[in-house]
Amino acid sequence: MPSERTGTARNEDTELFFVASGNSADPSVMFINGLGSQLINFLPGWVEKFCSAGFYVVRMDNRDVGMSSKTTGQPPTMEALIDSWSGDRSVTDIKAPYDLSDMAMDCIAVMNELNLEQTHVWGMSMGGMIAQTLAINHPRRLGSVTSVMSTTGEPGVGRSTSESATQLVTAGGDREEVIKSAVAARKVHSGLLYDESWARSLEEAAYDRCYHPDGKIWQLLAIMASGSRAELLPTVTVPAMVVHGRRDPLVQLDGGISTAGLIPGAELVIHDEMGHDTPEPLWGRYLADFQRLVRRTQ
Repeated sequence: MPSERTGTARNEDTELFFVASGNSADPSVMFINGLGSQLINFLPGWVEKFCSAGFYVVRMDNRDVGMSSKTTGQPPTMEALIDSWSGDRSVTDIKAPYDLSDMAMDCIAVMNELNLEQTHVWGMSMGGMIAQTLAINHPRRLGSVTSVMSTTGEPGVGRSTSESATQLVTAGGDREEVIKSAVAARKVHSGLLYDESWARSLEEAAYDRCYHPDGKIWQLLAIMASGSRAELLPTVTVPAMVVHGRRDPLVQLDGGISTAGLIPGAELVIHDEMGHDTPEPLWGRYLADFQRLVRRTQ
């Protein structure tokens, strides 16, 4: 495995745990996680693949997951948010303690701690929304932006199927029940390359490292409070790629198509077997896609 540096960065009162792997002299890429997902979702084999290709790999726990800071207080119910998410996505009657702009600043804090003046960013799902926000708000800090299985924030695109949306609710009272529920959710969200044993190993590791179901609620509230990026995405000047799965039920394909259509010069890549997941058989293609984008920046 590549050499690793672990540490904590601060964005005001928020602490962000990160792991940086490989040679710091190489071009860096920051991988940004999706809703409720910890940095370990980018597995050692993934990290090694990108490091071997000549990249300095940065992973972080977003606020409210893993080893990063947790929001205090009582969140709304996930069921209430899902009802709004499936409708107009408004949260006018609920105050969000933070939004995607704050989460983008969390990424900047990690960059600053690592003395990275600029980095490529690769964000999936909610992480893609954060990556888009970075490209809008902090373009000089980015070498490129890759938005994966994500959307623009517009209510009419990137909608979830009803079955997929209901899987966001954490079910179960003990470890085995929670893991079983999460594995079942992955089966609904994933595409043709779903592997149950692989899914279970991921969910066991996530539960044992940090089980914090409220974090997913706070993060979804942040997404909804941030609204649409449709008016600002055409101002993005950073070289961009949009990656999406044709079989994605949680953020359907039109979310990716709309994102690519709004960002000037963005390349749209659609993987036919892919759902709302990053299965190992596609890792080589994700790397090749990313390398093609990086060559555009040189």
